[in-house]
Amino acid sequence: MLKTSFQIINLLLIIFYLYPGSILGCLFYDNCNFQPSLTRDFVISSNHFFAFFIFGLIALNAFLKEKKIIIIYIFIISIFLEVMHIIIPNRSFEIKDLFGNLIGIIISLIIFKLFKFGRNKYGLFRR
Repeated sequence: MLKTSFQIINLLLIIFYLYPGSILGCLFYDNCNFQPSLTRDFVISSNHFFAFFIFGLIALNAFLKEKKIIIIYIFIISIFLEVMHIIIPNRSFEIKDLFGNLIGIIISLIIFKLFKFGRNKYGLFRR
């Protein structure tokens, strides 16, 4: 179930990132140039943070035994997808988006480690 969720989210991220415009803007606002935002951006892009935070948590839980490989993968895909905005029409590379991706992954790693620590040391969060 988690691996299927990971694969679906991975595919959706790739489609949303590589589409020349905003799919959500097209669907909800009839404007493919408008990028809707969940919350206001601060130093980083909130949309990117939330997307990669959730993506990171699902990836880490889905691939517990392949943790090192999946960590490398989610970092590489987050950088690659943002850098591709340099060449995709109607998209632009922004450093705050890249930082949103990376910080979302880092926070998901921290939370994953805290839950793993609590599960191992105190017997919490057992399945």
